[in-house]
Amino acid sequence: MDAAGASALAELSEEQREEISEAFNLFDLDKDGYIDYHELKVAMKALGFDLPKQEILGILQAHGVQTQSPQSQSQQQQQQQGGPSSKSKRAEGQYAPPARLLLPFQTFQTLMAQRILARHPEEEIIRAFELFDEGGKGRITLQDLTRVARELGEGLQHEELVAMIEEFDMDGDNAISRDEFINICLG
Repeated sequence: MDAAGASALAELSEEQREEISEAFNLFDLDKDGYIDYHELKVAMKALGFDLPKQEILGILQAHGVQTQSPQSQSQQQQQQQGGPSSKSKRAEGQYAPPARLLLPFQTFQTLMAQRILARHPEEEIIRAFELFDEGGKGRITLQDLTRVARELGEGLQHEELVAMIEEFDMDGDNAISRDEFINICLG
């Protein structure tokens, strides 16, 4: 890891570092310490980074390491063993797929730390608001708050959730608007 990567990781809170590790471990489906394109895409999305395909591919091309895909390994074994399909596949113009690019854990950690540090607080608040605002209504209702509390395993009573809405609902519509939510978070 380079100095900038170590510095970025050091600037994160312990909770943020754990979140990065959990995302990697959750989506490293084969538990080999590397993630492929699909695993990287969902791990980044879990951390709040929903990137287009080209950007994910760019990350892998810039930082990934090459490994042969399982298909090409099995085809090579067939060729080494003189398997019947090796010559016929070559004759048909079919070749082993190119090596796949994988992202190692340490590189993922560094890249995610740098992205997290580059976020702006208001963007983070809006991202949090969108997690509450199911369906993109532009407001958090009592139903939304109840759902999130249940998903997080918070044992909050209905009355407590109603009180939260009442406390922060400045325009009296029995919901928390995006602006109200931003004001709550920024104090």
